[in-house]
Amino acid sequence: MITEIAPAPERVVSEPARPRGRRRAWDEVPRWQIYLPLSVYLLFTLVPFYWILLFALRPAGSTSLVPWPVTFEHFGKVWTDRGFGTYFANSVYVGFATLVLTTVVALAGGYALARFDFRAKRGFMLALLCSQFVPGALLLVPLFQIFARLSMINSLGSVVIAETVFQLPLSMILISGFIRNVPYSLEEAAWVDGCNRLTAFRIVVLPLLRPGLIAVGSFAFVHAWNHFLFALMFLSDQGKQTIPVGLNTLMSADSVDLGALAAGGIIAAVPVVVVFAFIQKWLITGFSAGAVKG
Repeated sequence: MITEIAPAPERVVSEPARPRGRRRAWDEVPRWQIYLPLSVYLLFTLVPFYWILLFALRPAGSTSLVPWPVTFEHFGKVWTDRGFGTYFANSVYVGFATLVLTTVVALAGGYALARFDFRAKRGFMLALLCSQFVPGALLLVPLFQIFARLSMINSLGSVVIAETVFQLPLSMILISGFIRNVPYSLEEAAWVDGCNRLTAFRIVVLPLLRPGLIAVGSFAFVHAWNHFLFALMFLSDQGKQTIPVGLNTLMSADSVDLGALAAGGIIAAVPVVVVFAFIQKWLITGFSAGAVKG
């Protein structure tokens, strides 16, 4: 039996005043004690990226610590000769398809978890949480058999479905938290004005979920973009493989082309960096909103 959850009474929570003593103690800390650890951490983080850029931009056989003269021969080699243009297009398709499918299904499930009360709801939530402890490698054999019976082996659709299934539990839990933070009275006001539940959700609730949807969608896209295992197991045709599998082809048992590998790594990392640079504000807002219980 499914019953609708009654709206909780609105509570006004006063923010506790910050102790002045702590503020004064923090202001009295010497600046070098703050900037020195941050500088060391920043150096530790940026040196590997500089090393990748060094191998990608300097000529083959060079041992210089400065990429001069700058060359883009490694990028042209991996993009055309090694098929990274095809890998890139396949990864874009898998990433965006996983993003859309995960967001739509998680939005419907999250709304049900947030607005309705049904039997075994706690057990269902517990099952969603426990599913996060199951590694993907454990389910490769049954997934392979299912996709083989559906004639989906060597199809990008199999990778999209597998990625969506593994992203849904966490995405559904996050979106349910976002929806709980939307006041129930807004939907009730839309119903009074003549809207049905679907119209009220589309007009009132959905625009307020933009930060949460961006957070969930970006998380699904990045995971699908970087995931190696499903693409390796379900795709046998080289023309349908994704960038993580393409990077693996640059390494062999006898030798490794460091320049090509570094260039391929930069090609794989740039889209993710660009995406996070544009959605950083909404990403932080979305995760912080989903972490607060309404």
